[in-house]
Amino acid sequence: MRIAAGLIFAGAVSLWATGAAWSQTPAPKPAAAPQAAPAPAPTPAPAVAKAPCANPDALGIARTVEIDTTGGPGFGFEHFKQLDFLRDKEVVLTFDDGPWPINTPSVLKTLADECTTGIFFSIGKHATYYPEILKQVLAAGHTIGSHTWSHATLTNKKLSEDQRKEEIEKGFSAVKWALGGVSPAPFFRFPALQHPPEMVTYLGSRNIAMFSCDLDSFDFKARNPQQVIDVTMKKLDKLGKGIILMHDFHKHTAEALPALLRKLKAGGYKVVAMRAKAPIQTLPQYDEEILKDAKLPTVSDRPVSSVVQTISE
Repeated sequence: MRIAAGLIFAGAVSLWATGAAWSQTPAPKPAAAPQAAPAPAPTPAPAVAKAPCANPDALGIARTVEIDTTGGPGFGFEHFKQLDFLRDKEVVLTFDDGPWPINTPSVLKTLADECTTGIFFSIGKHATYYPEILKQVLAAGHTIGSHTWSHATLTNKKLSEDQRKEEIEKGFSAVKWALGGVSPAPFFRFPALQHPPEMVTYLGSRNIAMFSCDLDSFDFKARNPQQVIDVTMKKLDKLGKGIILMHDFHKHTAEALPALLRKLKAGGYKVVAMRAKAPIQTLPQYDEEILKDAKLPTVSDRPVSSVVQTISE
């Protein structure tokens, strides 16, 4: 799915506060205005009880880190150089473009067999196609972020700034809808890893962390599962650690993952889980757009007796 991305400047985001001017003469105190009801807090992902690992040789999870996304920090040395938090031989497994039938469930099974975890950057449209699969990702305890609404390349000059923002915001709202109202992590990955500076700034203002990668498996170019393994391990052994970019959308990735995780284990690599300190606060206008989308499936809330009636036996 991902095309090769050029190195695009992603400047750090700074938030500046403006000072308020005060009059020397006290103004009459105005009547108190009615206060608007505060926006409801986002529903965080439910805590998942960690089941005992049945595989004594499992890759497992070495440690879990919590990310404060204030200001929109960037991760992945391909574009962001400041936050070098991984220790030697540590990796973060990330998967783009899901959820997708067969492939995503296969990836989930492999991760469960190895008692390990990843970050899933879902495409909003795919989330609305297969919400039950995305709910499986959540139920398994993995971190879920967003990868835009439609995988549009946000450096496309034909897109207005509002359209770029819509791709970002509608993607998060779609993932939230697919998860039954549970807000995902404020974790975002740009399609093709192409980071328009103005959208980097925007994500910073929304307190959304941005993810590039340290190494790309190039699984979308692979002709077979072995090629996914070989490319990934060659790059990883050179770097010694890193955020690995893969796609749960691709068949070869799902097929390669069992052997790849065994190689990670044999090579002394350890998986780090990344969790957000707080879920994203989606914007109501985009939540409403998702609800109004006629293409989304609907589920009736009517009782069985009002839907199904026996007319003969």
